Amino acid sequence: MSQAATPQNGEILSAISIEGVSQRYGRMLALDDVSLTVPMGSLFALIGPNGAGKSTLIDILCTIRAPLSGRALVAGLDVSRDPRGVRRRIGVIFQNSTLDTRLSVFDNLEFHGRVHAMGRAERRQRIDEMLELVQLSEWRNAPARTLSAGMKRRLEIARGLLHDPEILFMDEPTVGLDPQSRANIWQYLSDLREKTGLTIVVTTHYIDEVGGADRVCVIEKGKILVEGTPADLKAAHGTTLLRLQPEGTEGRAAILAVHPDALTLPDGNILVRFDTLPEAETALAALRGKIGLATLEPPSLESVFLNLTGRALREEAPTSGRGRPPAGGRR
Repeated sequence: MSQAATPQNGEILSAISIEGVSQRYGRMLALDDVSLTVPMGSLFALIGPNGAGKSTLIDILCTIRAPLSGRALVAGLDVSRDPRGVRRRIGVIFQNSTLDTRLSVFDNLEFHGRVHAMGRAERRQRIDEMLELVQLSEWRNAPARTLSAGMKRRLEIARGLLHDPEILFMDEPTVGLDPQSRANIWQYLSDLREKTGLTIVVTTHYIDEVGGADRVCVIEKGKILVEGTPADLKAAHGTTLLRLQPEGTEGRAAILAVHPDALTLPDGNILVRFDTLPEAETALAALRGKIGLATLEPPSLESVFLNLTGRALREEAPTSGRGRPPAGGRR
């Protein structure tokens, strides 16, 4: 794995450094004076509702879009002054698949290697290594269209890593996958970080997936609400959640009469917040006969998000991703 530029004193730069970055679309301020630091070799999760500014921020870091103001450094390089240098050091996996399903697994990787001007011997060696990493070696000659959804995602991870980037950006990497495939993808990424020290920046609506992240950033309406380790965020902003399945309309009315601030989820369940577990247990006992199923959940990142935004992230459905390459496209 190649290394980012370092100052003359030998201090390793952060993988990403963002200072006062803003961006707008017409009258809408998509990013409002955002400042962030992503440590080298970390798994950094960016979570927020649709329209929060996540994709705009990723676009800027991938040099797809230039910041209106402020400065962003990726692998020690300014995204506005040296976009080509940045692109050589990053891998990008978009929410929507950008594979050419007419080509074989091998040819998808071969084409990507040529785009990044990799020599033939290097390309072939890296293709073999990446196919082994994502357990697709036996499928190297199969048409990409014959792969399952999980296998296609693994192929996209292999492609994103083929040119040996220092930083991997992943936009909703497991959306649309079954639970087993989702778990497998995260296991691949965990193994990869241990072997290479790769920095991974991920956006996701599956908030349970980022509990193992080194740092989590919650963004809404273009502003960063909080950023820190999962443990710190849960300690500072987490609460106990009582998830209730009401017994019919009468049960629902009874719950909301006692807990008017409760949140009704799209699946019909009701979410009630409590500062402590004993308070939640007392409330649960008082609702016997009015509920079907009930689940007590200790402070979690979901409760952090709920307390900060007033809504549950699982309410949000991912928007369609934009299948765009990190190199050669417009900024």
